[in-house]
Amino acid sequence: MGMESSAEAPQPVRVVLNAVGQWIGRLGRIWVEGQIAELNRRGRMAYITLRDPVANVSVRVVCQTSVLDAQSPPPEAGARVVVHAKPDFYEVRGTFSLRALEIRHVGLGELLARLEQLRRTLSAEGLFEAARKRPLPFLPSTVGLVCGRDSAAERDVLENGRRRWPAVRFEVRPVAVQGDRAVREVMEALKDLDARPEVDVIIIARGGGSLEDLLPFSDEALVRAVAAAGTPVVSAIGHEQDAPLLDYVADVRASTPTDAAKKTVPDVGEQMELVRQLRDRARRVLQGAVDRELSWLQGMRSRPALADPVREIDRLTEQVVDLRDRARRSLTVTLDRSADGLAHTRARLHALSPATTLARGYAIVQREDGSVVRSAAEPDVGEELRIRFAEDSLSATVAAVHPAAGADGAGGGAGPTDDAER
Repeated sequence: MGMESSAEAPQPVRVVLNAVGQWIGRLGRIWVEGQIAELNRRGRMAYITLRDPVANVSVRVVCQTSVLDAQSPPPEAGARVVVHAKPDFYEVRGTFSLRALEIRHVGLGELLARLEQLRRTLSAEGLFEAARKRPLPFLPSTVGLVCGRDSAAERDVLENGRRRWPAVRFEVRPVAVQGDRAVREVMEALKDLDARPEVDVIIIARGGGSLEDLLPFSDEALVRAVAAAGTPVVSAIGHEQDAPLLDYVADVRASTPTDAAKKTVPDVGEQMELVRQLRDRARRVLQGAVDRELSWLQGMRSRPALADPVREIDRLTEQVVDLRDRARRSLTVTLDRSADGLAHTRARLHALSPATTLARGYAIVQREDGSVVRSAAEPDVGEELRIRFAEDSLSATVAAVHPAAGADGAGGGAGPTDDAER
C-alpha cells in the first residue's frame, strides 16, 4: 500500500526516506553479476562501481578490503564478478548501495557454459541459419568499419582494402572493443552505419585476446542487433580459433581483419585478370563460331549446284528432254497398240455383223413390229412380212406355209431358194 500524502498533508523527508529504507531492506541478500568499472581502496574499506555490461546503468558497492583480498587474485577494474550483497539505503544522504559480503570472479567454465546456453537459445530462434545470411556486394562503394581506435585491426582492414581496390571508401567508427563500454559503443556505431544508405557492408573487427576480452562480441543484445541490421555484416573478431557468437550471426565470418578486407573488397588486379580471361574466352568462342560458319559456307559453295549453276541446269535440261522423248515413245507405242486393237475389233465386228451375212445373199424376215421370224410355222397365212436384204427390203404376204421346207430355211432367214411368195 502506498504512503498517504497530499499537498495539505505532506510527508517529511525523514519519513519518506525511512519508508524507502524499509522497503529496500525487505529485498534481503541477493547475488548480482556485473563488471567492475571503478575500484577505490580507502583504508579497510573498498568502494566499487559495478556496471551492467549491456545497459548503461551502475550501482555502488561497498565492502571491506578483506572481502576483495579473499579472492586470488583480488578483483581489479574491468573484471567480471558475482557479488553476494545486502541492499543498503543511507537515509542521511538518500543514497542506495550494496554492501558486499562476498565477491567471486566469474570463472572461465561458467562463462563458457553461459555462452553455450545463449548460443543454443539464439540458434533455436533461427538467428544462425544460413538461409537468412545475405551475400556481400561484389564491389562496395563504401565500407563501414567498427573497430578500436588506432588499432592494428583498423590498419589491416584499411591498408589491405585500399591496396586491393584504391577507389573504395571507408566509414570508420572507433569504439571501445573491450570493457564495460564496448557493447554499447559497438551497437551505437552499428546503428549509425546501418542507417546510412551509402554504406554497402559493415565490418566489425578486433584483434586477438582472451575469452574475457572478447566477451562483448558474444553479448546477446549485440548479437540481436547484428541479426536485425539491414546491411550485410562481416565479423572479424580475434584469430581463427576464436569464435564469439557474433561470428555465427554475421552474414560472413572472417578469420582475421585482413581476411575481412579480402572478402569484402575485390582485388583490382585479380578482377582485371579475370576480365582478360573472360575476354579471351569470348574471343575464342566467337572465332570458333565464325570459323564453323565459314566452313559451312565454303562447303555449300563447293556443291555443284552453286559452283556451276549452268551445268546443273544443262543436266536437268537433259533429264527433261530424255523424259519427254521417253513419254513420246511410250505414247506412240500405246497409240499404235490401241490402233491395232481397234482394227482387230472392227474386223471382228465386221465379220460378225448381220449386214455382212446379208451381203452374202441372205435375207431377214420380220413382222411389222420388227420381230424376226425364225420358223415358217410362226407367221400366219395372210400376214404382212418385211424381207430385209443387204441394201434394201420388200414386203410380202404369206400365201401358204410349207413346214417341211429344207434345212436352208431354218433360223428365221430365207436363203436364195426360199419358196415364200413375194
